[in-house]
Amino acid sequence: MTPTVTDVAGADLFPEAFPKDQFPQVVWEPGRRPTTLPAQAWTTETTHRDGQQGGLPLTEADGLAIYDLMARFTGASGALRQAEFFVYRSADRAMLEGALERWRSGHPVEPTTWIRATRKDAELVAGLGVRETGMLASASDYHTFYKFTPGGRAQAARTYLDAVRAVLDTGLRPRLHLEDATRAPRDFILPFVAEVQAIAAAYPAAQAPRFRVCDTMGVGLPLEGVAWPRSVPGMVRTLREAGIASELLEFHPHNDIHLVVANCLAAVGAGCAAINGTLLGKGERTGNAPLEGVLLHLLGLGLIEAGAPDFTVLNDLNDLYDRLGQGVPAKYPLYGKDAHRTRAGIHADGLNKFWPMYAPFNVPALLGRPLELSLTRDSGLAGLIFLIRAHTGRELSKDHPGLRTLHERLNTAFDAGRQSAVEWEEIADQVQHLK
Repeated sequence: MTPTVTDVAGADLFPEAFPKDQFPQVVWEPGRRPTTLPAQAWTTETTHRDGQQGGLPLTEADGLAIYDLMARFTGASGALRQAEFFVYRSADRAMLEGALERWRSGHPVEPTTWIRATRKDAELVAGLGVRETGMLASASDYHTFYKFTPGGRAQAARTYLDAVRAVLDTGLRPRLHLEDATRAPRDFILPFVAEVQAIAAAYPAAQAPRFRVCDTMGVGLPLEGVAWPRSVPGMVRTLREAGIASELLEFHPHNDIHLVVANCLAAVGAGCAAINGTLLGKGERTGNAPLEGVLLHLLGLGLIEAGAPDFTVLNDLNDLYDRLGQGVPAKYPLYGKDAHRTRAGIHADGLNKFWPMYAPFNVPALLGRPLELSLTRDSGLAGLIFLIRAHTGRELSKDHPGLRTLHERLNTAFDAGRQSAVEWEEIADQVQHLK
């Protein structure tokens, strides 16, 4: 049989989708760009609230250090716009006060608060200096029937709406967190949202309520056509049809069954402008939406307002988490120590011949992290050369005597029965002494 594949003069690397010095870009087929996509999209942070709730131990100093890193990360990009804080403990109040002071001095991330949707808690945030507060409004029957006494939807809604009035009366914007929305009945969410909007209509437009759709147990699906309540795009579209503007909708998912980023993109595609999560994914159980991953794709969609955030800053955040005993796992995407490490000999050869072959984008330039290679008996001199160049910038030839001696020393170890790969950290000192 004659092959039907014909040769071409040069490689087609799809440069529009994979530009040399940007993250991968979304290229739509003609006429297929969703009309529901918002004009812009952005993220909001919950490290000081959900991150702490998930076990992140924060002192006042550490909390403010993270907040300062958020400023360095987002810069003037508009990619990260708000961070929410607890208000119940003195350390949390101190973090909030420090954040508010920085924000008044030009910090680009606005501090907000988180409270339970009760009148008592609404009074707690009055006068703190924030413009907006989140309010926990549990929406599923799992909560409304079993969290309240005697329980039920009507009692829960009355309690929440009373708190909404109290927050509006203080001059703040309420942000309703529809907890467990992906297991909540339509007959609770839609009437409740309508009542909140009706109450708020008598107040200034600056206090128009926001609504945060929470996939609390991570059971939402990024699929169209799935019955309510599990379809994330279906729920977002229904809320948009109920009159909620894109910029007043947030999505807050968890990663319990591996769908967190996919669900974020589905929410944005259906018209939700804001994604709430944490940088490096800190949060309860399996964690919140990792905002660095979400933002990578929002940049690819062309939805970030003004330029790109500085992803290299998150290396410093990772170091801070390491110091707190909360570093990311080795194989965590983008920032794990093994995220860009290959151990296959064939990959080492490919990296030497044309490194983009085994990199999704320009990792050193965009993330400030090297492409890593673990040395095995199959890596050869080429693998060693690549690793040294990646970490030191030195370009050694295969006949470099010191290089050959180091290579022979490694081969001797493998021949003697070593099974584990050799990592850069093990040979860094030896490389420094190569003449």
